Amino acid sequence: MNKIILPASTMLFPVPTVMVTCGSNETEHNIITIAWTGTICSEPPMCYVSIRPSRYSHGIISKNKEFVINLTTAKIAAAMDWCGMRSGNKYNKFSETGLTKIPAKIVNVPMIMESPVNIECKVKNILKLGTHDMFIAEVVAVHANEDIVDIENRKIDLTKSELVCYSNTLYMQTDKIIGKHGFSLKNE
Repeated sequence: MNKIILPASTMLFPVPTVMVTCGSNETEHNIITIAWTGTICSEPPMCYVSIRPSRYSHGIISKNKEFVINLTTAKIAAAMDWCGMRSGNKYNKFSETGLTKIPAKIVNVPMIMESPVNIECKVKNILKLGTHDMFIAEVVAVHANEDIVDIENRKIDLTKSELVCYSNTLYMQTDKIIGKHGFSLKNE
């Protein structure tokens, strides 16, 4: 099969679609939808979100150095998309979407109750990259709905959540398992 060369672009898809909450007080609480996010270190656990400097949340996170990554599901996909299409400097996204604020345990940022997993983060570094700045953060706490946690093994079963990801302008669900880490070595 022949390969076609395309222009350089962000084609590493699919990626998680998350709602990042920020703000240390009622007047600055905000939600921004992010697809440029991921894990960058295991010990200490670290992740990142990349945000354009022109976005309302960029200034809030730069100032407070804290945010929460809230995983999204099919049930809250419309709210997630709406938060990505509107600016927090014009709308109170919690009020407009009906999403519920709940307090985080460590950071001074609200979490979204309707999200099955909430990841509290403290910013350690900000890299200016081009169109986006990357907020590198340490994960300081993870919250998960009890109905998706295997208590005995202390693991989260995300297949029960109907998680949503982003792939080249499309939202998709990620709930089909095709194997377990190391499955290719089973017959060796």
